Order: sequence, then structure tokens, then C-alpha cells
Amino acid sequence: MGLRRTHILAAISASAALFGASPAVGETPAGIDILREWNLVVLGDLDSSSEVEGRTFVGGNLTGNSSNYNIAAIPASANGQAGLTVVGNVTGGVKNLNNGAGAVIGGNVDSGFNLNGNPQTVLVGGSISNTNVNANTVNSGLAGSDPQFIQDLQQQGSFIRTSTQNLSYDLSMQAANSDFVKSGNRGMFNAQPDADGTAVFNIAASDLNSIGEIEFNLNGADTAIINVSGKNIKLDDNFLGGTNNLGENVIWNFPEAERLTASTAWGGSVLAPKASATTYNYIQGSAVFGSLGQYGEMHVGTYSGGYYPPDYPDTPGGSSGGTPIPEPGMLGLLGLGLAGLAFMRRRRKLTSAE
Repeated sequence: MGLRRTHILAAISASAALFGASPAVGETPAGIDILREWNLVVLGDLDSSSEVEGRTFVGGNLTGNSSNYNIAAIPASANGQAGLTVVGNVTGGVKNLNNGAGAVIGGNVDSGFNLNGNPQTVLVGGSISNTNVNANTVNSGLAGSDPQFIQDLQQQGSFIRTSTQNLSYDLSMQAANSDFVKSGNRGMFNAQPDADGTAVFNIAASDLNSIGEIEFNLNGADTAIINVSGKNIKLDDNFLGGTNNLGENVIWNFPEAERLTASTAWGGSVLAPKASATTYNYIQGSAVFGSLGQYGEMHVGTYSGGYYPPDYPDTPGGSSGGTPIPEPGMLGLLGLGLAGLAFMRRRRKLTSAE
């Protein structure tokens, strides 16, 4: 019998329970909840000279000129996530942390932080420079005193990478139920939501390239998913009616994108976990990129719809009916989850033997 997706998710949940709920990293959301938690997720390196209104997660290093984080007075994370999390090092110009957001950094902070607003807690695996502590709490050298500190951050980064890539894959598998219509220079997205309030559009990058204006008719849709095929993506269209209130309900999914360039203000959350991206204008919504050169702001209005991807059953492995293969990137996380389950079983045996 094939390995069911539910079994895979159970293993992932065990892994998250073991590795994703340390005091440093908090409780790590999975799948589409990542879009609800963070305003910006960069799986690799972030080079920024701009700002993020909400929370930011960086799986690699943070560099660039002076940049600003958590500048909007958003509610504190229910999962215990800091305003800024960086698995690697923080270099370049000084980084501004606002509204008591706090930070968790795996490596060194060479750039320094300006800690603005309410008192903040900053946890650093390595050393920290150019930072006035004042009434804030700044603890450094944590990787030396507790190796689990950096291990937890690295595992969190790996978990988020795999989870967002699988989310992008899952969304791309949804059948279209709504119409994209081109009229001259305008592209119109006319949502026809299903009983759960979900509208799905499947288009190509060439469709976006052939228009200059975008118009949305959500027609009461809770979530509109726009799957865009193609490896080279250009976001340079204007939104009729503006970008407000699109990030909460619209997800632009680019499952194949290797390069993405955004030059106009963009409405809707953006999911491009494999893309090397550059932004020159703001995005209103959540965003996930493989790496990012950020010259445009990230605005809140993060995804808040009620959609969750369906739990797919087993599917035939081919004409010979072989065992189904887990989705791309799932095997590594599955191994981590199975290791977690084995550890839990061993711990129970040791406890019962005492």
C-alpha cells in the first residue's frame, strides 16, 4: 500500500513538535499558515535597503543598507515568533527593529540594531555589535552556550523551505474554476468561487506579459488562487482600483519561477519559493521567495483567508501501479519526522523501564 500524505504530515507534525517549539523559535506554522504568520519569508539570503511592515523570516543571511522591520503596530505572534528571524548573519547598514518586535539571529550581528519602541528581546547565536541595549534585553553567544539554539533555527529554516515548496505544489494542482479574460491591454479575473469560497485561475507568464492592467472581481470569494506557469516572471502591471484588500484574499502562486522581478505596486500575496526575486515597488500581502534583493516595501494585509489545500489520497505511481512518490522536497522532512517518531518511541521505552 502506498505511503499516504496523511502519514507524511503526521511525521512532519512530530518533527515540528520536537524541533519547532523551542523558546528561541517558538511554534513554527506550516503550509498556508506561514503566509498568515509572516509578511516576508526569504528562504535564502535577503539583501534589503527597504522595509517590512510585518514579521520577517530569513533562512540565510541578511545584508544590504539600512532597513526597517515590523514598522506596523501589528498584534503579537500567537506562535511566539519574533519580528525578525535570521538563521545566518546580519551585516551591512544598521537594521531598525520597531514596536517591541524583537529578533532571533543564528549568527553574528555586525550591522547593529536600533531598537525602537517598547522594550525588545534580542537573542543572538554569535556576537552583536553597534547596538545600544538601554532598557532592552540582548543575549548573545547563545550558540556557544547551547548548540541546540542554532540547530533549532536551521531546522526551522529547513521546515519552512519544504513546507512552502509543497504548498506551492499543492496549489498548482488545483483545477481552474474561474475565468481570466483579456480585453485589449486589460486582464480581468472574474472569480467563480466554489461552495467553500475558493476561486482558482490557471494562467501562464505570457498572459501577464501581454497585458498592462489588472482588474479583479472577487464576487465574494474567500480566497482566489492564481497559478502562473513559467520560469521567468515579470510583475509590471497596474491594478485598477488599487491594491488594498487583495493580500488578504488573493494568492499569486509561481511554482516554476526561477527569476521574478516586480517593478510596479503589486496586490495579493506572492508565493515563489524557488525564485531569485528583485522588488522595486511595494507588495501588499504576504510574500515567499527563494532569495530576494529588496528595494520596495512589504506592506501588511497578509493572507488571512480560510483556505487550506485538500488532503490528497494515494494516486497511482504510473502505468505499472507502483508506490506513490512523496511530493518534491518532502523526503528530507519526512526523514526528520520519522527520526522524531523513533526518538519519541525510544523515550517512552526508557521511561517505562525505569
